[in-house]
Amino acid sequence: MSILPRAVLLLAIGSLFLLAVVAATATVGGDHGSMVLDESNWTNVLNGEWMVLFYAPWCPACKSLEPEWREFAKWSEGHATISVASTDITISPGLTGRFIVTTLPTIFHVKNGLFRYYKMGRDKDSMISFIKERKWEQLETISTWKAPNSIQMSLVAQFFKLSQKVRILHSTLMAEYGLPTWGSYLIFAIATIFVGAILGLMLVCIIDLVYPPSHHKMPIKNRKDENCDSGQESDDDELVKDELLDDQASGESTDNERSVRNRRKIRKTD
Repeated sequence: MSILPRAVLLLAIGSLFLLAVVAATATVGGDHGSMVLDESNWTNVLNGEWMVLFYAPWCPACKSLEPEWREFAKWSEGHATISVASTDITISPGLTGRFIVTTLPTIFHVKNGLFRYYKMGRDKDSMISFIKERKWEQLETISTWKAPNSIQMSLVAQFFKLSQKVRILHSTLMAEYGLPTWGSYLIFAIATIFVGAILGLMLVCIIDLVYPPSHHKMPIKNRKDENCDSGQESDDDELVKDELLDDQASGESTDNERSVRNRRKIRKTD
């Protein structure tokens, strides 16, 4: 065999070996024997039919499920209609928040973007029967607002990622810089207060821009109205004065009449 065919053959064998190594490290999750699902490829489950496992290396129940899940993953390789994936929550905390994983292990059945919780037997035969007999049709789908592909769950995933970064920073401060635990907590507390104050101020400014406050002014009477009111008051005063003068005049007339009567009486007696 000449040098050129040997070189081509070695290059082909090396390429196949490299592809096999990359595929093994990128798609197989340890002893679970299933595709590794992480932040970069989780959207693959939105198409087709999937069974997805969420586990943690320290979880005893996850360890007991591991061989059964591996056998189920091998069975799925001969069936093109079903795909199997697994996620280590310690590596992908964002997916933990996106899928709202509260117990371990948690298994999801996904069919064309519709998510269901798998709550049946955790042995290989039960999972195979669940797929073959389409038992997933008897289960209710996860509501739209809790679906992992919704906007609100994307925000939750970002918060979980942030919490993971904060935990890493906390460990770094204690391990590399020798900071005590209370010192690290104090730094995070001050940072939380400072960031909260800034966000609160920004929120208030945004609300003021969107809904500006309305200033209520006291109604001011026109000068014409004031003049009218003053005119009315002067007329009323004049009426009162006229009535007083009339009363005085009538009082004087009655006094005059009385004096005349008294004089007549005196004359008669004389």
